[in-house]
Amino acid sequence: MGLLDRWRTPRPATVPDARPPGRRPRRRAKQAEAVLGEAQLRDVLREDPNDERAFATLAELVRTRAALAHEELSGRESQDATPDPAEVQRAADNAVWALAEELAQSPRAWRPLLVLGRLSLTDDRDAALRRLGIAADRDTSGRALAAALAGLREAGMNDEALSLGVGHWRPRDHDLEAGRHLVAAAIDAGRLAEARRHLKALADHPDTGRVVQLRTELEDALARADRARR
Repeated sequence: MGLLDRWRTPRPATVPDARPPGRRPRRRAKQAEAVLGEAQLRDVLREDPNDERAFATLAELVRTRAALAHEELSGRESQDATPDPAEVQRAADNAVWALAEELAQSPRAWRPLLVLGRLSLTDDRDAALRRLGIAADRDTSGRALAAALAGLREAGMNDEALSLGVGHWRPRDHDLEAGRHLVAAAIDAGRLAEARRHLKALADHPDTGRVVQLRTELEDALARADRARR
């Protein structure tokens, strides 16, 4: 994906290799723009390693570059071979891993740790859970905890989500999404009594209007789970 792509005048049709005087090749210009864009994104992330937009944009940039480089290398090594999609994906993930690992060195960083945790869930579950726990500790708002619980639920790891949530959740202070995912994880795990306890704890949150809406949603889910059990 090229950043800050610029319009240029088409080359004359009669001379395919001609370029207007003083103009650099399009590829070189795009590479320069990408480098400039990457430098700016890194500056933003040095100030705030949890900037969601900057991180997502930079991660996509390094992911795409790594995937293309792997495909080009595979093509040079064998003209007939089609790049293995799994290998291309691995190269892209490794590039994002390196970026997240670099940014996670900041004691304020929690979003990069969430990425590291997600990428390591399959290969090293214990290390992944440690990273998610550190992310939750670093973020006092509860957004990191909510994202970690959502990722664990998506991976079908509801018991691990409950363990993480119980150890870190502060109903009065944290984003209500953390509480919602904790209750939902308990429901998905079939631990309905625990789900009711966590649902009751949501009442401690000061945003009473949002709590009422959330309780209605989660009570409906609990009722459906209870009926399905019978």
